[in-house]
Amino acid sequence: MQIPGPQRADRRARRRQDTIEEILDIATDVMTEEGVNGLSLAEVARRLGVQPPSIYKYFSSLMAIYDALFRRGQLEHLETMRQAMAGADPGLEALTAGLDASGRWLLANRAIAQLMFWRPVPSFEPSAEALAPSVEMVALQRAAMTDAVAAGELGPEADSEEAVYLVSTLIVGVLSQAMANEPGLEWGEGRFTPTFPKLMKLFAAAYPVPSAASKRRSRTV
Repeated sequence: MQIPGPQRADRRARRRQDTIEEILDIATDVMTEEGVNGLSLAEVARRLGVQPPSIYKYFSSLMAIYDALFRRGQLEHLETMRQAMAGADPGLEALTAGLDASGRWLLANRAIAQLMFWRPVPSFEPSAEALAPSVEMVALQRAAMTDAVAAGELGPEADSEEAVYLVSTLIVGVLSQAMANEPGLEWGEGRFTPTFPKLMKLFAAAYPVPSAASKRRSRTV
């Protein structure tokens, strides 16, 4: 029985996508074992069981593989944060839940995390498409800060780009210390990631809610 053309095309598309995902999985393994900058088309091809030129049927270059890894990681990370924040009350609780889930995901995916938030491959620049989930992630965090200000949990200055940069610095600082000094430990273990709750208190302290007296003074100025 001959398979209709559209079905054959669908099967080919599925096989192609399966191979792409397998290549990305292998690339992740190589980066985990050899370092992010240790990725090579030759090693990916060897582990896939093909000759290196065969990889070009799926990716135009090594940088294209990095870009696909970056985008896939950003999408998974975004969904992890979104789900965690959706299960928490709007505002500071949602922001904290999202960042906590982010930290857990990033430590569980260290090689991809380095590609996403550090610069282990100086010649790699992610495409606009690969960066799009990161932009959405920042928007989620900013929305949580806006909610926190509206709920009286943070001062009005927290509804700002500066606050996004500050909270990013806090979480990336914790992760940098953990990855550099405690590579075998999970989130919540060791010396660094357990400080996250205190860092969130420091973040809140940086944007205090104005007292009633200060509000009255500001209105009379």
